[in-house]
This record gives sequence, structure tokens and C-alpha cells, in this order.
Amino acid sequence: MKIASGSHDCTIRIWDVRSSGQCENTLQGHDGAVNSVVFSSDGTKIASGSNDCTIRIWDVRSGQCENTFQGHDGGVNSVVVSSNGSKVVTGSSDCTIRIWD
Repeated sequence: MKIASGSHDCTIRIWDVRSSGQCENTLQGHDGAVNSVVFSSDGTKIASGSNDCTIRIWDVRSGQCENTFQGHDGGVNSVVVSSNGSKVVTGSSDCTIRIWD
């Protein structure tokens, strides 16, 4: 089992909680604190929201950023991925909610 954590150091860490309890990977790319992280329902992707006003989609296996969404005027505080993985919904300190394809 894996969990992901976002941090004020602008990174996302993926942890293996079943066997070692250690950090397996550190994802770098945001330019602000990471406020929200969520796995896709199939566990292959992570969506993250940051104070840099962006949302990033990451491949869990490779640790690479696959997509970056820009459009919020404030930090992204909440990220949710739809059950089929086709949409990402975000809430921001700019008082908006956005739906991304």
C-alpha cells in the first residue's frame, strides 16, 4: 500500500507503508507548497495542487509530471479526481472551483 504526502518544501513524497515504511520517491516540480494530493482510483496517477496556482498530474511508477493545469489566481487547496479518472476538480483560495479534462 502506498500513500502520498504534500509538503511546504514544494515536493510530493510517495511512501510504502506496507513493507518498509520508507519514502519510495520524491516528486519535484511545483514552485510553491503542495496543499493537496490524491491518487487516481486505479492508483497509477497522482494529482497535486499547490500554492504556485497549478495542478499537476504525475505518473506514480516513473515519478514524472505528465500534465500541468494553470488557471487559478490563488493557491490550490483541494484536488479530487473523478472515479473514472477523466476529470480533476480543484478548489482554490481565489474562491473558484474548476473542472479540468
